[in-house]
Parts: sequence; structure tokens; C-alpha cells
Amino acid sequence: MPRSTNAPASRERRRKVLERAKGFRGSRSKLYRQATEAVDKAMVFATEHRKTRKRDYRALWIARISAACKLNGMNYSRFIQGLTKSNISLNRKMLSEIAICDPEGFSSIVEKAKSAL
Repeated sequence: MPRSTNAPASRERRRKVLERAKGFRGSRSKLYRQATEAVDKAMVFATEHRKTRKRDYRALWIARISAACKLNGMNYSRFIQGLTKSNISLNRKMLSEIAICDPEGFSSIVEKAKSAL
């Protein structure tokens, strides 16, 4: 019986890993072992950073809202409390967009929040 190898399948596995490692520097994109380690680590970071991206954006929106509130003579926490009491349900992303694009509209929202307190 002739000897059979798993050459096509193993070559395909290696090719996939090296394909993912394109753009890495030095041996991390050329040699299979280093590429495997680099790709595995990159995948871990990618998963982690998808989660932290959401936190980073929320922090950015809060900073923008806080700055706009200070211009209208109010702090962020009291503003959010006023929105809750006045049953205005806008998320932080939309509030930050309003604060940037439509300062007069944001001022009216702040006035409604102040009146609810």
C-alpha cells in the first residue's frame, strides 16, 4: 500500500495562517510558527478591543455632553437626572450629536432638564 500524506490539507492550513499574518513585520509574516503565535495574539486583541471600543465611545459622548452642559450652566450628572425626571429618552450618542450640530436645540433640552429638577 502506498504511503499517503496529508500534504494538501496541511498546506492549506499553513496558507490560511500566513494569509492572516500579511502586513505583520519580519518573520511574523513569513515563518509559520511565528505567524501562528502572532495571529493568535492578534485575534485575542481584536476580541478585547471590540469590547473596549464601545467603552471608549461612551466616554467620548459623555465628555462632549458634559462640556456642552457646562456652557449652559449645568453639570452632567444633574443634566442626566433632569432628563430622567422629564421623561426625555435620548441616548448619549444622540445627545452628543445634538450638542455639536445644534447648540440651540441642546440648550432647549437643558432648559427642560432644569425645569424638571
